[in-house]
Amino acid sequence: MQVIPFFISGAEIGFILFVVLMVFGADKVPEIARGLGKGMRQIRNATDDIKNEITKSAEKQGMDFKEVTKEIDKVKEDVDEITGPIKRKF
Repeated sequence: MQVIPFFISGAEIGFILFVVLMVFGADKVPEIARGLGKGMRQIRNATDDIKNEITKSAEKQGMDFKEVTKEIDKVKEDVDEITGPIKRKF
């Protein structure tokens, strides 16, 4: 599992939660959290389905899954090399 840094401090998160509480009220916050949880679960399920389809397709074509993951990792490294300087500026 990869950790994504958000560059948001604890005080900023607390302030955002305070604003959400003031805008939506205490009754709506659990509903919003449930909706966000469902959305995150759907995204996770969709990515798992995509991974499974890629794996099945690779197996049907007689490709080794390790080779496919190596190619994917190479692409990720290339993207990181390109976006690295951009991320550092922000």
